[in-house]
Amino acid sequence: MSSVDWIVLILTLLFIVLYGLYKSKNVKNIDGYILGDRSLPWYTVGLSVMATQASAITFLSAPGLAYSSGMSFVQFYFGLPLAMIVLCVTFVPIFHKLKVYTAYEFLEKRFDVKTRVLTAILFLIQRGISTGITIFAPAIILSTILNIDLTVTTLSIGALLLIYTVYGGTKAVSYTQLLQMSIIFGGLLLAGVLVVQLLPEHIGFTEALHIAGKSGKTNAIDFTLDLDNQYTVWTGLIGGFFLQLSYFGTDQSQVGRYLTGSSVKESRLGLLMNGLLKVPMQFCILLIGILVFAYYQYHTPPLFFNEQETIKLEKSAYKTDYQQIMQMHEKISSEKTLVVNELTDALANKEDSKIDGIRDRLAAYNDQEKELRADLVGLMKKNDIAADTNDNNYIFLKFVTDVFPKGLIGLLIAIIFLASMGATASAINSLSSTSVIDIYKRFVKKDANEKHYLNASRIATAFWGVFTIAIALYSSKLGNLLEAVNILGSLFYGTILGIFLVAFYIKRIGGKAVFLAAILSEIIVVGIWRLDVVAFLWLNLIGCVFVIVLGFVLQELIGKEKGTGLRKDEAAFQRPPIS
Repeated sequence: MSSVDWIVLILTLLFIVLYGLYKSKNVKNIDGYILGDRSLPWYTVGLSVMATQASAITFLSAPGLAYSSGMSFVQFYFGLPLAMIVLCVTFVPIFHKLKVYTAYEFLEKRFDVKTRVLTAILFLIQRGISTGITIFAPAIILSTILNIDLTVTTLSIGALLLIYTVYGGTKAVSYTQLLQMSIIFGGLLLAGVLVVQLLPEHIGFTEALHIAGKSGKTNAIDFTLDLDNQYTVWTGLIGGFFLQLSYFGTDQSQVGRYLTGSSVKESRLGLLMNGLLKVPMQFCILLIGILVFAYYQYHTPPLFFNEQETIKLEKSAYKTDYQQIMQMHEKISSEKTLVVNELTDALANKEDSKIDGIRDRLAAYNDQEKELRADLVGLMKKNDIAADTNDNNYIFLKFVTDVFPKGLIGLLIAIIFLASMGATASAINSLSSTSVIDIYKRFVKKDANEKHYLNASRIATAFWGVFTIAIALYSSKLGNLLEAVNILGSLFYGTILGIFLVAFYIKRIGGKAVFLAAILSEIIVVGIWRLDVVAFLWLNLIGCVFVIVLGFVLQELIGKEKGTGLRKDEAAFQRPPIS
């Protein structure tokens, strides 16, 4: 990067950290540290919720996923608006009425302490590991650009976000996320406009979409009912709905965000804002990947986007083979550009009779490029069996650093950093609050003062920061990071959601039955995933259904437990009327 880019990057990150420290300077107790004194307006809640979900993985992996596979991933979010409506009607008023710090406090009064602890532990495992992955994603950036060890960049990023997270807690996280998302939206808009401007003069936005569409990249909607297909309308609406409902309704990293709202109304408006904006935002991010694909139809793209791996080949005994592959790539790319120009003219002149033939020729060139890429990957493995042969996470990064003007490169990289800091800070904050409220305060130190719990929360935040950084150091072999995080979530969220749905709506199932049902359901979900029976999004539905069904069966086998119905101290946990 140029010195201008470094100045833009450093000043942006420094401003965010200082802003977070400033806004959280009055945090005096655990209520302020964990829930921001429950005083935030709806737009801060909404942007905080969005920032927690939209990590750096979103901005690194999604454009690369669209470049290589098309727009189908947008269907993953189709269940989100429905989930937001359910949450606003049920979960939000319950949690606000109870004035809980974490979602899992509810489970002890409804069931028993072992169910509360089991659910909290499932959350801590899933969120702790996935947060490590979100730290690793931006670490790729510095490692690639500066050509320095990935361990150094991972440790640097982790240390940066811990500065204000440990000190200011939720208030620091929420206010920095408000500023971060404002910068992110502006930067993404600027990036999309610039990609279109970089296309040839006679190619505009519409023409670029036509070119991408004829190459099979605009496949945003798929109505086929195929359980093996990861991304269809049905996996998004059904599997995605259960994943989003569990994530936003039972994952403390999100529950903690909307519990900061000053009222039920503010929390509801924040969630509805997220439901309305998330799908269009994700669509636009994927669209940028499609535009990058269109750009490379007129320019020779890298055959492999991770430069570190290709540099290894250039210095290896396979140098000659590598050069031959690249010469063939240049030739195919040049010939393909001529075919793309023919397609552009045919589309402009509406010559339908020519379009199909040209599209077939274009598909043939794309197949040749895939074969060359496979040869290159095979060469990488010959040279280094441990080579990273998945370059999805490098596609957008490589494009930005090669093509964008000075200053904007620094801004786009800052955006990826900001996204990572926002999502990771929320997650670490939630891991800390769950550890302190559901474990430490419940079993270790029950009657300490506010200052003691505030200090314990800061120590727990630091601990989870170190833990997630350690996980990040082992995340390099997970392939597409966006899919890795969602697969990990799908292994746990269905079971957790099933526990909460039983707690809210099925009063006849008691603590022992739901506890055993949850353990069995988790074993079943992991087994189905290991056997690769269905697409991972369906695991959310499967886990949830198994908890409910097994809960009924086990309850009948165990017999009605004493206290299965609501106890006197559970009266407050009944669902309040909709308001």
